[in-house]
Formats: sequence, C-alpha cells, structure tokens
Amino acid sequence: MRIFYTDGSASPNPGPGGYAVIEDGKPVALGSEDGETTNIRMEGRALIAAMKLADGKPCEIYTDSEFWINVITKWSLGWEANGWKKKGGEIKNLDLVQEACALHRPSQASLIWVRAHNNHDGNEMADEWANRARKGERI
Repeated sequence: MRIFYTDGSASPNPGPGGYAVIEDGKPVALGSEDGETTNIRMEGRALIAAMKLADGKPCEIYTDSEFWINVITKWSLGWEANGWKKKGGEIKNLDLVQEACALHRPSQASLIWVRAHNNHDGNEMADEWANRARKGERI
C-alpha cells in the first residue's frame, strides 16, 4: 500500500504558496498557484495531488489538516445534498472541495490526521518541501 504525507504553505497567509506530497522519504509532487493563495488552498492541493498519484488504489494519506479531512469526509456530503450550498454563506475554495471529493469518494484512500510540528518525520518533511515549493523549487 502506498503511503503519502502532504502539506501546504502560504507565507504570508494569504501570499505565495506551495504544496508537497512525500512518499518513501522523498517528494513526489510539488506545486503552487499563481498569485496570492492561502494555507488552506495549498493543503487541499496537496491532498488532491496525493489522491491523483494513488489513482484510486488503496493508500494512506497523512495530513495535518483536520479541516480538509472534515471537509472531504463529513461537511461536503451535506453541502452537495444542498446543491453545494451551506448555511451561513458561500463555501470557500469550492473548486478544490469539489475536485477533492470527486477523487476521494470512489477511491480507496484513507485520510489520516497527524499533529503538525510534532516531530513526525513524514509530516516534517512535507512541511519542509511545501515551503521549498512556495519558493519555487520543483522536483
């Protein structure tokens, strides 16, 4: 089974951003968005990249974004049932929410939360490479 670690970065937030996906101790996807972005968008981009790499096959994706795990596995179900609307206003980053959900729902990907900056090697490496991607580095 493939195991991925993901992270996103924007500094300042909002500002320039980058994301990283780590597998077997090395980056397998690095990216960014043009212009200003946010940590949340970059975290979502990283999860999307990992799910695309898994190509529907069983995998574990470790992320420090409890927000995105909740979006994909809980909150989006109600939003979609309500025509992609939620009480209290717009769904931010709807483009990424819809893409992530479309990839995750038919997949065999397990999304697993890890505490950020807690000396977890995979998470620390994803954080380092997300910051490097934010500065323009690519593999």
